[in-house]
Amino acid sequence: MNVAMEIIQAALIIILSPLIAGIIKKTKACLQNRRGSSIFQPYNDLAKLFAKDSVVSPTVSWIFRIAPYMYFAGAFAAAVIIGFSGSASPFADVLLLIYMLAIGRFFLALASLDAGSAFGGMGGSREMYIAVLVEPALLLALMTVAMRAGTTALPAMNAAAAGSPLSLPYILAAIAFFVVTIAEVGRVPVDNPDTHLELTMIHEGMVLEYSGRPLGLILLASMTKQLIVLLLFVNFFIPWEIPGGNLIQIAWFAGKLIAAAMLLAAIETSTNKMRLFRLPGFLAVSCLLSLLALVAQ
Repeated sequence: MNVAMEIIQAALIIILSPLIAGIIKKTKACLQNRRGSSIFQPYNDLAKLFAKDSVVSPTVSWIFRIAPYMYFAGAFAAAVIIGFSGSASPFADVLLLIYMLAIGRFFLALASLDAGSAFGGMGGSREMYIAVLVEPALLLALMTVAMRAGTTALPAMNAAAAGSPLSLPYILAAIAFFVVTIAEVGRVPVDNPDTHLELTMIHEGMVLEYSGRPLGLILLASMTKQLIVLLLFVNFFIPWEIPGGNLIQIAWFAGKLIAAAMLLAAIETSTNKMRLFRLPGFLAVSCLLSLLALVAQ
């Protein structure tokens, strides 16, 4: 029964991830005084891609063909681990969660090199460059919660976060994790998910050779990854609950998640894309804040 519930929660995360992506796009459009598309537009885009066949270069190997499935499998495994409560699986460990997300990144970067495209190789090398900077910052931000819980298990970390008062270390860790969130999901100022300009694209450069169903699978996995990171932020750094029944609790949790997504859109609208060589300094701010939060505990 627990396994079935874990799979149901993971499927629900995957189903709702395009809706969160649509809310972010709609918020950006409103902040830019544009009408924008519907919040359900990502569902239409995915349906259109899944209905199309894929065009594959005859020079690619099996790595290029299996990369979308590995990328999606990593996102699905991460969704099973975290669930909506952050404690869906008995194997729910924050280190395992980070590894699941890293597996998908590795295969997608490998496929971008396998295609032999100049833009794909550039996007893959940039993705690995950012991954080297992001993963230590992500671990440091999560360790501030793990040290308070005394373990890296997600259920204990959730309980420790829920029982923690609002303090200076807590605020520093929240800011540090949100900075990492921007980089992990590939938003401005680290990456621009809406561009195809060769000088700025990172994730888009890796997927230029894909089309049809594999591209739809990659986009769905990216949306799922974005929702998972936002769920981590909400579970650990906005853990407060309000009294009420189940419906009130669900509405409160959904409101916190939507507020975090809208905050992400607001920051993306108010900032510009950074140059690549400035990203280490940007992510170093997250590491420094996490270290300060660890020392201040």
